[in-house]
Amino acid sequence: MKQEKNPYPYSDNNKRYLTFDYFTKHTYGRKCAKLPIDIGLGCPNIDGTLGSGGCIYCSGRGAGDFAAPPTLPVKDQLDAAASLIRGKWGDVGYIPYFQAHSNTYGDPRYLREKYLQAASYPGAVAVSIATRADCLPDAVLSVIEELASVTDVYVELGLQTASDRTAALINRCMSTEDFLRGYESLSRLPVRRCIHIINGLPGEDGTQMLSTARFCASLRPDMMKIHMLYIIEGTAAAEMYRDGKISLPDRDEYVRITASQLTLLPPQTVIGRLTGDAPGDSLIAPEWIRKKVCVLNEIDKYMYENRLWQGKEYR
Repeated sequence: MKQEKNPYPYSDNNKRYLTFDYFTKHTYGRKCAKLPIDIGLGCPNIDGTLGSGGCIYCSGRGAGDFAAPPTLPVKDQLDAAASLIRGKWGDVGYIPYFQAHSNTYGDPRYLREKYLQAASYPGAVAVSIATRADCLPDAVLSVIEELASVTDVYVELGLQTASDRTAALINRCMSTEDFLRGYESLSRLPVRRCIHIINGLPGEDGTQMLSTARFCASLRPDMMKIHMLYIIEGTAAAEMYRDGKISLPDRDEYVRITASQLTLLPPQTVIGRLTGDAPGDSLIAPEWIRKKVCVLNEIDKYMYENRLWQGKEYR
């Protein structure tokens, strides 16, 4: 049987969504890789300013489990990450990625120094900054604007869910209204805005996860990141999971929900990721997220078999 032509226009393979790989190749003329950086910042949801302990899934390193120690200079961290990438992919473009904790939560002068060091790294085509939407004071926005005058800038904002009820359950310590204010504060800057959401949060079913996707679609983000909630040792989520307070979707349900979310998003929104990485020795559940390629293949298969593509239901 002749295979149906891919109806999604921003693809040069079987993918029916706008992959980060496709975007970077068409934007920078080559494959690009993110290089994680940890510059020793904190988070207002950990230090007591807004809350303590962080979100329930936070291991304490704030997504910095794969970065080098923050005591190392930025260049040394990037050198270490780049050497690993070269061994895997060869010559690629680099995107220094300020990943650990809230990377706009600090002295603007310190942030400026580190951002510009990353931007000047040989082979860097852009800089990516992960943070909270409520950590964008005017002084930091001015630093980001300056950075954007010398390189492309991506600012990743963790929303996780559009439900304030769920936000309270995961100890996000930020309302959806707070998120909107921070998101809109970036609108005057020449940066690409990314929204990060998590499927499988406690108390949420498929309907609520789709509602979060619709909310994000209404904001027309430049990029989206979607991944499954994973449970790792030493987190509040681990205790909740063992107490039966968290029930995780299986792989098939995750595939169905994520594929449906993609149909709701603007067709030009870059999909930064559809899976997550957990430190292998501390992962409790779900086991199926270890096989990232299988998950992505199942999403591709589901979208093909059900004639779905990114933006099909976008309104």
